[in-house]
This record gives sequence, C-alpha cells and structure tokens, in this order.
Amino acid sequence: MFLSTFIVDNLPFDIDLLPSDGYLVGGAVRDVLLNRTKKYLDLDFVLPHSVIKIAKNIANLYHAGFVVLDSERNIARVVFPHATIDFAQQEGDSIEKDLLRRDYTINAIAYNCQEKKLIDPLNGQKDLKQKIMRMILMKNLEDDPLRLLRGYRQACQLNFTIESETRKAIRELTPLLIKVAPERINSEFTYLLESENGTYWLKEAFKDGLLSIYWQNLDEEKIKYLNKIDFWIGWLRENFNDFKNINVEAYSSAKLACLTDNNIDIAQKELVNLKYSRQEIKAVIIILKYTSRLLEEDFSTNLSSQYFFFLSVGKIFPNLAIFALAHDISPNLITMLFERYLDNQDSVAHPQPLLTGKDLMESLKIPPSPLIKQLLIDVQIAYIEGKFIDKNGALQWIMNHRL
Repeated sequence: MFLSTFIVDNLPFDIDLLPSDGYLVGGAVRDVLLNRTKKYLDLDFVLPHSVIKIAKNIANLYHAGFVVLDSERNIARVVFPHATIDFAQQEGDSIEKDLLRRDYTINAIAYNCQEKKLIDPLNGQKDLKQKIMRMILMKNLEDDPLRLLRGYRQACQLNFTIESETRKAIRELTPLLIKVAPERINSEFTYLLESENGTYWLKEAFKDGLLSIYWQNLDEEKIKYLNKIDFWIGWLRENFNDFKNINVEAYSSAKLACLTDNNIDIAQKELVNLKYSRQEIKAVIIILKYTSRLLEEDFSTNLSSQYFFFLSVGKIFPNLAIFALAHDISPNLITMLFERYLDNQDSVAHPQPLLTGKDLMESLKIPPSPLIKQLLIDVQIAYIEGKFIDKNGALQWIMNHRL
C-alpha cells in the first residue's frame, strides 16, 4: 500500500517505537490518499497511552526537539529537520470514537502503521474521491468554531466543494466565530488571502457571513474588488518579468486593503483586532492613504509629487499598484511608475543623495537647524528636475537660489 511506502520513506523514526495501536491521523493521511506531497512533513499521531513519555523517548533517541504542548490533554511535539510530529492522547476508548470527534470526514481517516490498515468509519475516502468537504456532526463544529472557517480554507487548499448541509450548518454557527482567538482566525484568513485561488472562497465565506464578523462595513461592492485584484496580478505578470519574483504578500496586502474599511482609523482597529503584525498593518494603511495621490491632476508629469509619493510608499509600491489598478487607476500611469520602481538607478523612485547635512554646514557655513533637512529635500527635487548633475552643481544651485 502507498501509505506504507510513505511511512517507510518519510518517517524520521522507527515505527516500532510506537504502540501497536498507535495511528497516523488527519491531514497527512488525507494528503497521501490524494497523492499530495510536501517537502516538510507535518504529521499527527494518536496514541492510546503514555503519549508524553513515548514522544520524549523518540526525541532523545534521535536528538530531536521536544516540547509538551498541552500537559492536561497529553499532547507533545517532536521536531526533526524535515518534519514536525505531534503526538496526542486518543479521545475515547477506540480510534473510531476519536475520529468521530473530528471536523470533516476527509480528516477522520486513520492509518495503523504496524498493521498497515486504514480505519475509515465515516467514508472519508468516498468524499475524497468526490472532492467534498462534509461535516461529521454539527456539534463537532460548534465545539471548535474555527473549524467553520477551516472548511473554506481546506476547500480552497484542496480544490474541493463544501457539501450543502455542511454549509447550512456553518451559516447557522457563524456567530460562534467571535469566540475564537484572533491569532487562529488570522492564520486561516492569511492562507485565503495569499492563495492564488483564494478569492472564490473569500467571496463564498462573505456570502455565508463569516467575514462580516471581522469587517463590519464589508459589502458586495468591496468584495468585487478581489476579482479585479486577481485580474491585474495576471496583467502585471504579463507586462513585467520582475513582477513574477514579487512575494505573495503583495497580493495579500492588496486584498486585505479591499476588505478593510476605507476610513484609515477604522481600518487600523480592524487589523489590530485580528492581530495582524505592525508590518502588515503599515502596508494596508499606506495603500489606503496614498492610492488617492495617483489621482492628482498633474501627478503623471510632476516629478516632485512622484518623488514624495515613492518616499512615502517605499517597498509597499507593488502592493499599492495592484490595489490602484483594481480601483481603476490608469494602467499607463502604473506602468510608468513600475518602470521607475524597477529601475534601481531611477532618481525619482530610488533617490541617491548628492549632499549630506555635513556638506551643507561646511560649505555654506551654517549651523545645525531644521533648515538643513529642507535644503536637502530642495536639492533632491531640483536634481530630479535636471537643474544640475553633480555635487558641485548642487552646492552652486543652493547658493544661487536658496541663500
């Protein structure tokens, strides 16, 4: 059996170190049955007894990392260079009862490694073949409401559909999501935002009420921008080879900016409540704050405006460009700005100072003051407008025009 081959080829410890009634469960079994492989393994084992003792023994024998995740529920983790393995106490007096407590049938399949036997009491393999997410019991979703959002994330991840009764139950239980720790919610949203096919499931989650709990002013019009984001990502990839190397966080921030409120103060509160990092919040706020600058009447020809724009936006520009295109900013303008951004020698997008504050004080015999900072800005703008080409020209320009 291919599951047996997977164990032999990938398990970083001797399977005989586990009790005969220990089982590999959850996503690893599901993924092997779907012929999905990963370079880094994330495995879960259910053991009937001595969980922490067995896990610690394995860690000691293989000089692996070891941590007790939950001493009350007997859950421990062993970390190898290419795998993280969690060991948990079996719930109930049989593996079948343990599986009955899980979320979806496709995640309720176990494999006995010694006996090379699949345990599938809920016909999860049938749902795998039909590509269906089907709940086991409504109560199981209620017990851990994160499972509601996880259904959409896994449907996206596996390219599955959610069975109609399951989706109905999710809609009924949606208010319970507010009880889930924001960090856990954030993780599920992040996957959907970063996935290239996540837009469909974000829209479906919105239809079922899962997003409005966190973004209370989210409406149909704002959700429609997600599809536009996807369209313009494709356009940018076709027109800029370097765009293909831009991190997926660019897409994530652009989409996140579509979901948040247009009011910057409200948007910041929404993101803080969902435990987004300072860096992620900063990216979204910059997008919301500076996209409107592109609408200024003379922006495309005003080098000073472009200089201050790039100075404020910095590395967030690709994120903002995607968002701006989705909000009907001229593709010709974005193309021109992208060409500047991708050219490290461009003096507007990547200015290299001709002078330092020390240069000004020594050459002009002036003391430290706020004037120095303003003079440096004036020099930079004059330089990008072609008023001079070198340091001596900059000093002469200041003498003639500013002092």
